[in-house]
Amino acid sequence: MNDLTFPILRLLADGKFHSGETIAQQLKVSRATVWNALQHAENLGITFFSVRGRGYKLPQPVTLLDEQAILNSMGASRLMKLEIHDHLESTNTYLMKKLSAGQTHARCVATNLQTNGRGRRGRSWQAGLGASLTFSVLWRFQCGAAALSGLSLAVGIALIRALHSFGVTQAQLKWPNDILIGREKLAGILIELQGDMEGPSVAVIGVGINLNLPEKLKQLIDQPVTDLVTVTQTPIDPNALLGRLLKHLTDVLSHFEQQGFTNLREEWTAHHAYHLQPVRMLMPDGKEISGIVQNITEDGNLLVETKAGLQRFTSGEISLRGAV
Repeated sequence: MNDLTFPILRLLADGKFHSGETIAQQLKVSRATVWNALQHAENLGITFFSVRGRGYKLPQPVTLLDEQAILNSMGASRLMKLEIHDHLESTNTYLMKKLSAGQTHARCVATNLQTNGRGRRGRSWQAGLGASLTFSVLWRFQCGAAALSGLSLAVGIALIRALHSFGVTQAQLKWPNDILIGREKLAGILIELQGDMEGPSVAVIGVGINLNLPEKLKQLIDQPVTDLVTVTQTPIDPNALLGRLLKHLTDVLSHFEQQGFTNLREEWTAHHAYHLQPVRMLMPDGKEISGIVQNITEDGNLLVETKAGLQRFTSGEISLRGAV
């Protein structure tokens, strides 16, 4: 990582032209050093314009993460410890590697740029600079991993609460781990567990929310997607959004730790995009099962009325799709 890349990107975050000479003077380096740092940014997949006589600029303004602004948005609910990075390959991978070092409970790691993010079923999560809000939360549970069924659904409730508080009331849940606007994906959740089935366990909860996806990124995604810029009248500051998300995550995870998913089930069902709707279940072996969603069980399984009767599905590697 070039140590000057993100200091330069912070200067360019206003979306205006800045001359190489001015940037070099501000950072007390040579113009060649500025150029090398921007070449590193380009290698990370960051697009910028370079115009002779005018300098450098990003395609549009970008709000970078700021720890104090996030803490201010969290308000009094500051149980969650915060760690901000300029660039990580994957926030989930970073936290999973920290587990062996005894990483503490209730820690959030967020990054301005994630270059190798992961989704469910082996997919990658596309996230350019300013395109997505990407973060992971480490949460330790005294119960075993076997008792954490429904955790991804509980996390979804926290996301819905936060998005609705910003006026994104059209946001809905898709079992087991997506946020939709209409039939387009706005956000996703990836949970990785470590620990005994019956003893203490730890969850690393990864979240990605599309903020402002460039067309070239959308073309790399194999499903319909949308972003907050498209669905909101007023831009949402990612720092305010992350702070609000962490506040609701703290509340929901604390509740889930004590009572499981049972008392959250009704709220989750009220926001399910496919409740009582026809769906297709794409199974790991390639088989497809059609039916009508009936309910969610107390442990987060999906109940679907099929030709074979009422069937229960656990999340695993199953993919849910609307039938129409």
